[in-house]
Amino acid sequence: MKTVVMLAVAALVYTQQASGQVLNRLKNQSEQKAGEAIDNLFGGKKKNQNANTPAGGSNTGGSTNSGTNSPSNRGGGGLISTPPDVVQNLADADAAYKKASYGEARYAVQQAMLGVELEIGNKILKSLPENISGLKREADSDQVTSTGYGWAGLTIHRQYSDSKEKELRVTIANNSVWMSGVNAYLASGGYAQQTNGQQNWKQTKVKGYRAVIEYSEGSGYKLSVPLGQSSLIVYEGVNFASEPEMMRAAETIDIDTVKKMLGEQ
Repeated sequence: MKTVVMLAVAALVYTQQASGQVLNRLKNQSEQKAGEAIDNLFGGKKKNQNANTPAGGSNTGGSTNSGTNSPSNRGGGGLISTPPDVVQNLADADAAYKKASYGEARYAVQQAMLGVELEIGNKILKSLPENISGLKREADSDQVTSTGYGWAGLTIHRQYSDSKEKELRVTIANNSVWMSGVNAYLASGGYAQQTNGQQNWKQTKVKGYRAVIEYSEGSGYKLSVPLGQSSLIVYEGVNFASEPEMMRAAETIDIDTVKKMLGEQ
């Protein structure tokens, strides 16, 4: 009986040792594979690069497609700004609706709305002056963006500046958050915040439209003019000498035309 037990114990020890050796070999192989994978990922396949390098010299065969020798993009022109085709999307919506493909119909209607909003935005941009108070329009800053959802996300932006530090930013938007803030100011009955005796904001008028003008030492003047139920114009003036100068700049824009284009009452 003792002999059987001793043999069993010996067999168990041998099996554990053998298993340990197998596990160690597998572990070493796994570590080696992992190391090779890391080298390939972060080292640019060094072995392959060395194999392609002539003896006694450097790699003169030109750039490769791996590692740090991969070419970097030097241009391409970006994406083409293509507003959705309103007529085509309306036709697609009608066809989808007749087939009971309501998801497709909804998508096509949204695209049509987006196309209309972008067209409105671009027409408004063209209606804005090229120069305001001696500041020139920065063509690269012109932007028209829209979510295409229920006339609630249209934003039109233009920027004017001189060669120094003076700047005027004009933003026309359907923005419920901004409108809520301005309406709260206008509903306050003329109350103005004070900081160290300095008035921070007050109510005013621009071409007959009620507005709120603010001033900050850090950012300059900000003038917000509601245009109806959901739209407003926000002027931001940096390094303007005075409130009257800021007001004259704001009055350069034909607010009535902008309001009409937006369809505001």
